[in-house]
Amino acid sequence: MQQPVTASPAVKTGKPFLTERRLSSLMAYLFISPFFLLFAVFGLYPILFTIYLSFYKWDALGPMKYVGFKNYDLITSDPTFWISFLNTLLIGLMGTVPQLLVALVLAVLLNSAMTRFKKGFRILFFMPNITSIVAVTLVFSTFFGNNGMGNWLLDLIGFDPVAWGSGFWGVKIAIATMIMWRWTGYNAIIYLSGLQSIPTDLYEAAKIDGANKRQQLVFITLPLLKPFIIFTVLMSTIGGLQLFTEPYVYLGQSGTGSTREEGITMVVYLYSEAFRNGFFGTAAATAVMLFIITIIFSVINMWVSNRLGGDTGGSKA
Repeated sequence: MQQPVTASPAVKTGKPFLTERRLSSLMAYLFISPFFLLFAVFGLYPILFTIYLSFYKWDALGPMKYVGFKNYDLITSDPTFWISFLNTLLIGLMGTVPQLLVALVLAVLLNSAMTRFKKGFRILFFMPNITSIVAVTLVFSTFFGNNGMGNWLLDLIGFDPVAWGSGFWGVKIAIATMIMWRWTGYNAIIYLSGLQSIPTDLYEAAKIDGANKRQQLVFITLPLLKPFIIFTVLMSTIGGLQLFTEPYVYLGQSGTGSTREEGITMVVYLYSEAFRNGFFGTAAATAVMLFIITIIFSVINMWVSNRLGGDTGGSKA
């Protein structure tokens, strides 16, 4: 007898979980995951631990003791903190403002059609940035010594010698000079890349309209170079607030000289509190204060940049 034919159960034809789009997204996240893992371990965790440590008293050996906001009393009780803050601002201004102006002039000269050996100059300008900071500081320490070439040059032109290693302004000028020597060429290369991105048609049209070199610089070069200027100012500000190696090595050759009030910066103060005095909680509080100050200065830079951009746009209208 013939068996009746039964219908087979319906096969579900839904979309698979790993579609081509999801697989592509998953692969993309896998490729970029090492950055986020490294950032979490070496970037985010130290920041969070520093904030946590700023509320504890700890000498890196014994147990941690919770003290609340007591470590932040350095704002009112430790005058050295404010001296380091003032020194950081002064050295940052002295080393940043002239540096950026000289870098802009060098970039314009390198971009000029009259300048020869441009590739060689670009290499020379970038060389200080890849040179060891400690080696550079030791060389400049010899130059700015009491019997160094700096005072010899001053004596040659009829000026009195300067106490570069102990004077209030002498120390700051010496450290600011090291900063200028190291970063001027780097910023000049950034400005040069910005100048080369400006279309030459704009300058040709300006020449036809009768604009001279100064007018081309003011109305074409500087407005179009503004994003590069904002970037260098922001990075120089952050770098100036984090200044450590130059003052530490320059003033530290005489034992504990790196904590002298003439040249101590906030990072040197932080380092001294942690690794010389053993006050890691106070050092962590200093790091948090430095982090807040850096954010404030960065926001001010962005606000001023946006205002300048708005004024420029209004003048063009």
